[in-house]
Amino acid sequence: MPYDRTVKLTGTFEETVEAVRRALADQGFGVLTEIDVRATLKAKLDHDMEPYLILGACNPPLARQALDADRSIGLLLPCNVVVRTEGDEVVIQAIDPAVMVTLAGVDAMAPVADEAGRRLDAALASLGTGGA
Repeated sequence: MPYDRTVKLTGTFEETVEAVRRALADQGFGVLTEIDVRATLKAKLDHDMEPYLILGACNPPLARQALDADRSIGLLLPCNVVVRTEGDEVVIQAIDPAVMVTLAGVDAMAPVADEAGRRLDAALASLGTGGA
């Protein structure tokens, strides 16, 4: 079962990260966390790798609905969005919120996941239409 929604773009990593932030904001998501995997692995393990950033995106009204349906769903929040390079492209991947429904097994989560998925899809689609 695929667990991601992915788009690939050309452009610089830095420009793409900013475009992803704008696209998420346009869909009501804020970035709560940011993990620079490349910098962390370099600092901790002296390991070199391509640029790889994990953005923890949160839409507060949707997060509240999800938590109201299942308090343990916080284990799967926020919605992670990865921005990384792969060759000459920048890959943007977002978690498929339907995975939360599958893992939680709580039917009340379905409408929340559907809305989160719709918004993430819109954010990703906007990147392919001049967002990056």
